[in-house]
Amino acid sequence: MSCGAIRRRLALGMAVLITSGLLAVAAPTDARAAGASCAGRKVKTLSFSTGSVQIYKRRGYVCAITLPKRPGTKRHMMVSVKVWAFRPVVDQGRYAYRAGPVTVHAGRRYVWVEGAVGRASVDSGRWMRF
Repeated sequence: MSCGAIRRRLALGMAVLITSGLLAVAAPTDARAAGASCAGRKVKTLSFSTGSVQIYKRRGYVCAITLPKRPGTKRHMMVSVKVWAFRPVVDQGRYAYRAGPVTVHAGRRYVWVEGAVGRASVDSGRWMRF
């Protein structure tokens, strides 16, 4: 192989690496939007004055995510899923776009879901089985 052929292959390889790197840098907004949801099918939405809690189910797993009505401003958000007879799994903090996702294996057990954005909150109101 000649020296020119090696340089062409190296240049092509570098071009591919640079292009993939640029695509990776440009993709995080799409990745965040795609990651804003849980796997599975949506089974329930709990709405309240400042946001909503979306609940998903897939193969015995229950996943919940809290979304604000007006995203973009950091404020206290919380999402919690408690399986009957187990401790709750909670994600809370100051977020701008969502709290969660929180996933638990519920099997056929009952779950209790809670969510909050700012001072307003919501809970499932009863133990639910999905």
